[in-house]
Amino acid sequence: MRIISRLCKTLTSIYPSCRFPNQDVPTPYPNMKYPPLGDDDIPFPPYGGRHIVTMMPGNGIGPELMAHVEDIMRHINAPIDFEKIIIQDGPTLQTDLNKAVMSVKRNGVALKGTIEPNFNLAEFRNPNVEIRNNLDLFVNITYWKSRIGIKSKYQNIDIVLIRQNTEGEYAMLEHMCKPGVVECLKVITKYNVEKLAHWAFQFATRYRRKKVSIVHKANIMKITDGLFLKTAKEVSKKYPHIKCNDLIIDNCSMQLIINPKKFDVILLPNLYGTVLNNVICGLSGGPGLTAGANYGDTYALFEPACRTLGKNLVGQNRANPLAMINATISLLFYLKKHWHAKMLKDAITKTLLIDKILTQDMGGHHTTIDMVNKIKENVSLLYN
Repeated sequence: MRIISRLCKTLTSIYPSCRFPNQDVPTPYPNMKYPPLGDDDIPFPPYGGRHIVTMMPGNGIGPELMAHVEDIMRHINAPIDFEKIIIQDGPTLQTDLNKAVMSVKRNGVALKGTIEPNFNLAEFRNPNVEIRNNLDLFVNITYWKSRIGIKSKYQNIDIVLIRQNTEGEYAMLEHMCKPGVVECLKVITKYNVEKLAHWAFQFATRYRRKKVSIVHKANIMKITDGLFLKTAKEVSKKYPHIKCNDLIIDNCSMQLIINPKKFDVILLPNLYGTVLNNVICGLSGGPGLTAGANYGDTYALFEPACRTLGKNLVGQNRANPLAMINATISLLFYLKKHWHAKMLKDAITKTLLIDKILTQDMGGHHTTIDMVNKIKENVSLLYN
């Protein structure tokens, strides 16, 4: 192995464009394991050189897109095996959720579509939130960047949005006090805000981001959002090399639409993060492009950034597969399968910029299968 490694390094020094599977391919920002997790941590030991990943197709267009992901992973010979968990609405829902959580705890990592909640249940619990809460995936991170060749309102967006993923209004603590009167509890804890803020500032440090903007509504919710703001600002003092400011959520929304270039890293509670996530999505090209990641101390879950069902696209071969494929690329980087991730990234770049294969939401006329087939074709063309 040492001889092979030396040979690869020698050939690479002579031919810089060459890369070999047993070499570390430089991980393109930001699709890799983030702080506070260490660079040398492997999430869970692979079995026979292969990783087992929990797959939750979800509802809507999720199952169709997951089938394409499986096809692509076979095509690039990624050492990944999927443990598929189907979560069905009905009497087996809680059992299915328990299976999903136990599967992620066993495998350490998951790829997920959006699961449709049943709002008619007497004791309504959103299954997507249940999974994140049970795994304590306290960080949700999305990276929004304008893409060359794809129409969007702005071409200068470069924003990282980091939000608390398990608290706030998403603690799902609401009840009916009496008929016609309901109450929702918003939970903010100093411990979890500190943990999230350190994570965000470590991320900014690691990836040389210059500024973190704390978003809140402390002018109205002085205790809950006040605690979030105060705690995050206290943490910011430990990172003097990173600029820090704060904005009220409504002002932040306006500023994003007027001039998104002024934002770098945005740190905010759960509900506000959901809203701004979709605002930036609309500014940067739509919901079919960007992936999101959820991290805890032990587990990671990858999914499209905009958690939409796309029910109007089911069975029509019109859905944009890139958000789910990009979530898969993030998964590969997380598992340190850098070579396979780079293959997909390069193939997607050629598909979009050179071949001009664009689905309808990107201003093109191509189908889902057109894009998937072209990505596979470009993998073979570039790396075989």
